[in-house]
Amino acid sequence: MDQTPCRRIYVERTLALIKPDAIHKSEDIEDTILKSGFTIIQKRKLQLSPEQCSDFYSDQYGKLFFPSLTAFMSSGPIIALTLARDNAIAHWKSIIGPVNSSKAKETHPECLRAKYGTSDLKNALHGSESFHAAEREIKFMFPNSVIEPFPTREATEEYLSRCVNPTLLRGLTELCKHKPLNPCIWLADWLIKHNPNMPQIWEGTIVEEAE
Repeated sequence: MDQTPCRRIYVERTLALIKPDAIHKSEDIEDTILKSGFTIIQKRKLQLSPEQCSDFYSDQYGKLFFPSLTAFMSSGPIIALTLARDNAIAHWKSIIGPVNSSKAKETHPECLRAKYGTSDLKNALHGSESFHAAEREIKFMFPNSVIEPFPTREATEEYLSRCVNPTLLRGLTELCKHKPLNPCIWLADWLIKHNPNMPQIWEGTIVEEAE
């Protein structure tokens, strides 16, 4: 039997920021986040200095709006959130909508920036642009975070083939043999009992040898 240990599958994470102009709507925004299938892994309320804002937005350095951006982001408290779910980065970006809130009100009126933002600068929310950006930004806001590597499609398929499909196939085969009255509960119990990642408990009797 192949005893190669199974590797875990990691859910994608992204950083969300509730900016100073939308801090008074944080409860409504967090409610939308949870209803959209996200788990809030980390949360903190803080106020950044202009220098910290410059570091966070270092990729925007040199652009005309950079001084206004750092001044605005350091003008009041913000809420930083680490969000997790499948396809978290793209899903959060779709929920918050276009960067320019004024245009978002015309093109994406249901998005969060259209609801809570007022301009290109004061657009209520931030979302990471990519996996690498999310990794850097989460580390910036939550320095003690451990960011797990994002699996490739090949790694995901290999994990399912090695660690999920064989056990599930055995469970479904046993389900067909036993034909229980409540197949869903029976299969759930069987999968918990036969989880290959859990240590097996021996229920026999320990026999002590005489000295």
